[in-house]
Amino acid sequence: MAYVPGTALLAALVVGCSASTGTGGSAPDSKPGEATVAAAAPGKYRTLPDPCRAVAPSALKDLLPVAAELPEDQQKKVYEGAATITYDTDRRVGCRWKSEAPDASHTLFIDFERVVSYDPSVSDDDRAREVYTKKETAAGLSSPSAAPSSTKDAEKRTSPSSDSASGSASHALSGPASEDGNANDPAGENGSDTGGSTDGSAGSAGSAGSADESLLPRTLDDLGDGAFLDDLLTRAGSTAQNRTVSVVFRTSNVIVTIEYTEQPAVPTGPPDSKELQDKAQSLARKLVDKFSE
Repeated sequence: MAYVPGTALLAALVVGCSASTGTGGSAPDSKPGEATVAAAAPGKYRTLPDPCRAVAPSALKDLLPVAAELPEDQQKKVYEGAATITYDTDRRVGCRWKSEAPDASHTLFIDFERVVSYDPSVSDDDRAREVYTKKETAAGLSSPSAAPSSTKDAEKRTSPSSDSASGSASHALSGPASEDGNANDPAGENGSDTGGSTDGSAGSAGSAGSADESLLPRTLDDLGDGAFLDDLLTRAGSTAQNRTVSVVFRTSNVIVTIEYTEQPAVPTGPPDSKELQDKAQSLARKLVDKFSE
């Protein structure tokens, strides 16, 4: 028998083992033809800004006009706002401001929700788009790209006999949990202070006799990656009516909700829809810019 040095024998064994697995072949536990699924891209936003500091003092003075007439210490308290309680501040945060005067009160509420997809094949942006679309549909809009599809749809939203609570943005957007089921929101936490109608009567813009169709609930162009506006008129007490304008928009994987309410303290005409809508939209555009910074 020929003598084989130990080093040469070891080298031969290594070569043999390598040959048996094949160079460049699959790992022993891989399956033939099995494809590797690439993980979807994460969302643009990994954190959320402080909501009580997200609105500039100049904007708060415009949205809460009577606060400027208060003593300085009371003004400071109003403009600081009150953070809403959430279970996960990395996923959802909110803030509420309120100013009261003898003739009327104003309430502003904003909510930031960061949507995260737990499906590796679905991106955070795509999941946020799904959540946003559900909110838009719940607000009574027929599709993500169109306002109410017919006059009949609009009349249903303004009819006193319709179930306005289920059609209002504040009710649909501020339930006990977010649409994606990832963030919890205690019941009533994100709703407007005015809540639903006490006598079952409500209507959106135009229900007080306005013929301006441009003020009806609708989708909004050039605001984030998708946006819509809702306008709800409810009865406060025996004769007074309050109005809540809601603007909801999506920017990447964050959904922002703004609710702006005016409630008269005396039985006068309903609050001006156009003024509230203009102010709510102006704030929404400022917040879009803030997220773009």
